[in-house]
Amino acid sequence: MASAAPQQNFPLLYNDVIPLSSQDHANYKLQVRPKMPFLAETHAVPVTIDEFVMVQRVMPIVFSSGENPVPLALMGLNQGVNVFLDENGELAGNPVYMPAYARRYPFLLAKLREDSEELSLCFDPTTDIIGEYDEGEPLFDGGEASETTKSLLQFCEQVETSGHRTVAFVQELVDAELLMEGEVAIDTPNSDKPFVYRGFQMVNEEKLKEIRGDQARKWVQNGMMALIYSHMMSLQLVRDIFAMQLQQDKVPPQPDADVPQAMEPS
Repeated sequence: MASAAPQQNFPLLYNDVIPLSSQDHANYKLQVRPKMPFLAETHAVPVTIDEFVMVQRVMPIVFSSGENPVPLALMGLNQGVNVFLDENGELAGNPVYMPAYARRYPFLLAKLREDSEELSLCFDPTTDIIGEYDEGEPLFDGGEASETTKSLLQFCEQVETSGHRTVAFVQELVDAELLMEGEVAIDTPNSDKPFVYRGFQMVNEEKLKEIRGDQARKWVQNGMMALIYSHMMSLQLVRDIFAMQLQQDKVPPQPDADVPQAMEPS
């Protein structure tokens, strides 16, 4: 969850990353907008463990495949599909909890130098959410960070701290060999082949049952078991997301049976 240092491979949603400067951006203002066009075609967003309880009520929580798994909130099951937002980035239905990763955009904390652990408040300069506008919330006041910027910095620090706890949580799952490759097959009345979704990881329920008493007791006491069950219960929403895609005509043509549809982040 912690952001990578500014480089060619930018974090999800970000096209570029530069440090916020009182000299270069002294007249920049923040535009408060209800739309999130930058998220309209994103189907999976990283989430922290502090958000599991809120997210699991409306979105499935899965883990990315490969090394260093990351918890993801699924806003759609196919690349480029987001059932909660329309093509303009407006809510397509009732208000829902939006992951902090999306709410912090275009800001984030990042290392400016590889040889330093210091993090600086940065932003994506390709966004139109901030700029030299006549109206909006100033980011600087007399050369100093404004209250708006201080609040943004505090929020990004909270996300970063929660991200570190999330990394530790996932590492415990990996060390316990609890994660397995997931697969969901969804039948529809208009097709003789199910839609098969792979490309994600989930907790292996059978292995979870084998966790020894002392380990299980530790996970109950430190809250980890509640997080695991939040993830597992949220998986029931996969079919709800698919139903929303059907309703919004966002289900792609049925692929060949041997071609899986991945639920990896775009």
